[in-house]
Amino acid sequence: MFTFVPRDKVSKNWVILGPLVSIFLTIFFGLLIFTFLGYDPLETLYQVFMSPFSRIDRVSDIFVKACPLIIIGCGLMLCFRANIWNIGAEGQFIMGALLAGSFALMFPDVETKILLLFMFLVGFIGGAIWAFIPAILKTRLNVNEILVSLMLVYVAMLFIDFIVRGPLRDPMSFGFPLTKPYPEGALINKIPFPGIGYLGQLHYGILLIVLLIPLSWIFIHKTLGGFKITVLGSAPKAAKFAGFKENSITMTVLLLSGGLAGIAGVVEVSANMGQLQPEVSFGYGFTAIIVAFLGRLNPIGILFAGITIATVKLGADNAQMTMGIPKVVTGLFEGILLFFLLTGETLQKYQIKWKRFK
Repeated sequence: MFTFVPRDKVSKNWVILGPLVSIFLTIFFGLLIFTFLGYDPLETLYQVFMSPFSRIDRVSDIFVKACPLIIIGCGLMLCFRANIWNIGAEGQFIMGALLAGSFALMFPDVETKILLLFMFLVGFIGGAIWAFIPAILKTRLNVNEILVSLMLVYVAMLFIDFIVRGPLRDPMSFGFPLTKPYPEGALINKIPFPGIGYLGQLHYGILLIVLLIPLSWIFIHKTLGGFKITVLGSAPKAAKFAGFKENSITMTVLLLSGGLAGIAGVVEVSANMGQLQPEVSFGYGFTAIIVAFLGRLNPIGILFAGITIATVKLGADNAQMTMGIPKVVTGLFEGILLFFLLTGETLQKYQIKWKRFK
């Protein structure tokens, strides 16, 4: 029999080595699985981890893929640091995209980008409203935020499906469940490079990351609000003794997290789709949980984690197309990585003690 005993001191070296060891073990066991299924392990390794860097336009697509993951990851970082478990960022992403898209379609002839600024505001409100539901239930009735936020994901999926197939459906969509295209003012343009043109799908939305990462770092490490969040998550009794209001902090981090997920939804749809459809997210809200933990709940770490996960996702798509590997199999990478990350997180804080049965 074994038990987990809290460690007196957490090793700072393991904070850095933990994610690296997790990535190594993920690669090792992933290759074992691919070999067992009859695929060339070296070719699989190349396709998943190297092929996204084979062309400059593919490299730019990594940043496009990483953009929503990093934005959502920064919001989830606030929740997880406060020991509040928002698992419903996927639903908040969808609702932010839906409300902002509905707002944009109210102004079909607007060309000025001021409309896009209002869309970001509406998208933030949409995501925050969806996060407010588990927040108010948590603070008022002590309802588990994990279950509520997760169940609301499926409500959001069904709601956008209903809206796009019904009230907002474009009569000229030829039977497809699509809304009318966004007006020009609601679109995030691609970034032109002199003498080169456009690099893949690289768009101006990635500038949000350039702004968000330093602001998140300053908030967490240099402000009283960030200090309260960290203390509540690491030492709840100390936070209570210091007079920090747990309910207020819980409400704040959930609203900020949901709002950022909503902004990520606006970026994804306005930059890459240009109209609403039933599937506006491809699991970004769930994948961002891995990004937040892989980045050690640190904004700079989340930046590199988002790029890493985006690389694996694009590489998995390449492996699927060139080698015929089922997407379900390539998706094992994410599950294995999350397993090792959580294992490392547990062993970082606890040590295993073996006891003999008497």
